[in-house]
Amino acid sequence: MRLFLISIFALSILFLPNLTGHAQTNQNNDYELRMELYKRMESVTNIPWYYLAAIDQYERNVRQARRDIPKAEGITGIYFKPEMWAGPLNPNPNDDNPLSIQFFNGLGMDGDGDGKAVLSNDSDVLFAFAKYLLSYGTDHDNLKIGLWDYYKRDKTVSLIIGKAKIYKQYGRLDLDDHAFPVPLRSNYNYKNTWGAARGWGGRRSHEGTDIFADYGVPVRATAYGIIEMKGWNRFGGWRIGIRDINNNYHYFAHLSGFAKDLKLGQIVEPGMLIGGVGNSGYGPPGTSGKFPPHLHYGMYKDNGYTEWSYDPFPHLRLWERQERLKARKK
Repeated sequence: MRLFLISIFALSILFLPNLTGHAQTNQNNDYELRMELYKRMESVTNIPWYYLAAIDQYERNVRQARRDIPKAEGITGIYFKPEMWAGPLNPNPNDDNPLSIQFFNGLGMDGDGDGKAVLSNDSDVLFAFAKYLLSYGTDHDNLKIGLWDYYKRDKTVSLIIGKAKIYKQYGRLDLDDHAFPVPLRSNYNYKNTWGAARGWGGRRSHEGTDIFADYGVPVRATAYGIIEMKGWNRFGGWRIGIRDINNNYHYFAHLSGFAKDLKLGQIVEPGMLIGGVGNSGYGPPGTSGKFPPHLHYGMYKDNGYTEWSYDPFPHLRLWERQERLKARKK
């Protein structure tokens, strides 16, 4: 029996790389299919593909973060409530006839020319959203107006526009790489301090992981994203906030300073220098030296309504392992 179990374990190890490779192949295929769909809708509507990609990515991540919305089944993430799709007064909430949907002021459209407007059809869904925006125009400012009228939330518009900016710059969708916040060759240590009690400024719990390192050790961006916040906070001292394409907000605090010419709205990528480890904070601007130098790293998720913090420790461990593996292969 023991020999049998050992054999099974050995076989699982042998086949693990193939399974991982298969998952990566499927993900790459999804990117290709999504890009083909975005480009096709761009050719029909003249709305740049990167805006459509940004909307789709925003909604995909919202659906992953919430329980009141069904998970996406196709390659797109955009969700329409049935009553919005078919029309609020339509007696048939499952109506897929474009003419009757239009009669009841529904948003459903036929995006692939089959004569039907199906809520589960990726082409129909993306075309419907694109046609909604098209009524406002195809330039940047009018698209922002259209997004605000649809979502009625400034934060959502900001997140989508940020994603569009990132997709436009890189010209691709596969932007999921990450980097550990400090160089692996530096002298650092960390443990899971999520939820630990903090007393300065009132009782509160620790919303992040502290990475202790020497003063001035480089701090790096962990993901593709946009600098959403830069400046002083009485708790965090000199800090930077970066929003990635998955609606995550990466928070770097207690910095000794910022990288040269770093500015709000700037696009960053994994491993890019953004500052240095320090001991700033717990007081008015310029306060430092009240604790050992370390980087406070936090992660927050936006779900379309609000934003909450979650434990970054597992992600840090993963990114650390991934970076070590990449270094060994070089």
